[in-house]
Amino acid sequence: APVKLPDLPYDLGALEPVISGKIMELHVTKHHQTYVNNFNAALTQYAEAESKGDVAKMIQLQSALKFNGGGHVNHSIFWTNLAPPKDCAPPSGELLSMIEAQWKSLDNFQAAMSTASAGVQGSGWGWLGYNKGTGRLEIQTMPNQDPLSMTGLVPLLGIDVWEHAYYLDYKNVRPDYLKAIWKVVNWKNVEERLAAAK
Repeated sequence: APVKLPDLPYDLGALEPVISGKIMELHVTKHHQTYVNNFNAALTQYAEAESKGDVAKMIQLQSALKFNGGGHVNHSIFWTNLAPPKDCAPPSGELLSMIEAQWKSLDNFQAAMSTASAGVQGSGWGWLGYNKGTGRLEIQTMPNQDPLSMTGLVPLLGIDVWEHAYYLDYKNVRPDYLKAIWKVVNWKNVEERLAAAK
């Protein structure tokens, strides 16, 4: 079945002043929609190639499936990881305990994740993931639209550091965007993702 653009849990302008409604409009209706369209097209072509036993074509389509499928998966998580500033409260419970155990404080964690995300060369994502094997949280960066699940980590919180995510508001100053985005992180969603991962 084809994938669809998910409904946002808030209005396009609801993340202002951190992320403008104009950026959200472009990011959701143009960028994410394009990943959806191209992923569905690649899925259709893959099914046709598979039915014909065209292995070369199936292999050729892998990069389009990973890039566009990853773009859809990553953004679908990202939209739920964000919330209007008035609805955002600091993390609590087990998530906060795990963050404090590993990074000593929420501020230290945010600084570490911002630094890692700022260091992504070109386009990509910064992630907080859960390692089921160790029972610990990990900060990980991923290039392009590669989904975090490729590493075996369960994605909890993603920060899009493609320029289209921030350029209209922050120009080329990625660190300013990374400093501001914590004001719209939906920690309740991150806590729900951690609970589901365990």
